[in-house]
Amino acid sequence: MSLPVAIVGGGISGIACAAALISRDVPVTIFDRGYRVGGRLATQTLRDTGTSWDGRVVDVGASYFTAHNDQFRAVVDLLEEQGVLRQWTDTIHVGDATGIIGPKLGPMRFAAPAGLQSMVQALADQLPDELVTFQHQVDVSDIDVSAGALVIRGEQFGAAALCAPDPQLLTMLDRPVMQPVRELLADSSMWEPVLALITVYNEVCWPEFDGIFVNDDAVITFIANDGSRRGDASPVLVTHSTAPVAAAHLTAPLTAAPVMMAALAEVVKPACMPQWFNVKRWTYARPLTGRSEPFGIAMVANALSVGVAGDSWAGGPRTEAAWVSGSELGRALALLR
Repeated sequence: MSLPVAIVGGGISGIACAAALISRDVPVTIFDRGYRVGGRLATQTLRDTGTSWDGRVVDVGASYFTAHNDQFRAVVDLLEEQGVLRQWTDTIHVGDATGIIGPKLGPMRFAAPAGLQSMVQALADQLPDELVTFQHQVDVSDIDVSAGALVIRGEQFGAAALCAPDPQLLTMLDRPVMQPVRELLADSSMWEPVLALITVYNEVCWPEFDGIFVNDDAVITFIANDGSRRGDASPVLVTHSTAPVAAAHLTAPLTAAPVMMAALAEVVKPACMPQWFNVKRWTYARPLTGRSEPFGIAMVANALSVGVAGDSWAGGPRTEAAWVSGSELGRALALLR
């Protein structure tokens, strides 16, 4: 029996790659840093807020996603039928540092009643147990070659798919044998950090909106009404910072809360104060641009395929691009076996 394929990264790109490989009866092992799949489609469960919303899940990673690719849209439609996903809104407001300016019509944005992580979990749950192995809360710090196989954390693999942010991938490619893979990332775009401020109130005390793009503000870029996004009308807002604010507070994210809450108040003008808040740090939240190619692939030691995929490929940065990239890489690796 041939060796399995290692997939580094349990976000939507890695899970899509696994699904494509498994559909061709290729076994996979998925290495993920988190204690569950999801990557930057992440959620946080509210605890000790002093409100009635403890136990509720909040989206703290990607705010939403769109679906234009036919294959991705088919996956989204199926998950929508199953109740995992929901159509959220095609209208996002625009604002600036002085307040809300007005609504703007755009493509349909999708969200999930149980948070976007549940989308990735649902896709992972569809993978057959006999062909997939998950290793959670592990860091892959090195990839080597020995006896005609790739070696990751002491295990042998016939190929590898690296589905994580470029800066994280570069840290595991130091060995000279991995130079062809490093060259795939030579044009790595800049990755922006983001802080996500979660504020919980006793009641909804702001004008009706689904989300707000905040233009020309030095502190924040987007405000999501999480109660609208999740469909339960809860008084929870999630506010994303600008990259400079995130970079200045990466080592101590909570120190950004006062300035972010002040900027949030200027835009939304809530009539009540938040009862609880927290700040989530994303060191590599998103690439500034996306490569036009769907994925990258290189041969190491003359015979072993190592591919890279994610939202810095397939014209990203978008959740949809990450799924397309992972799927295309999985199909390519299956053909090379």
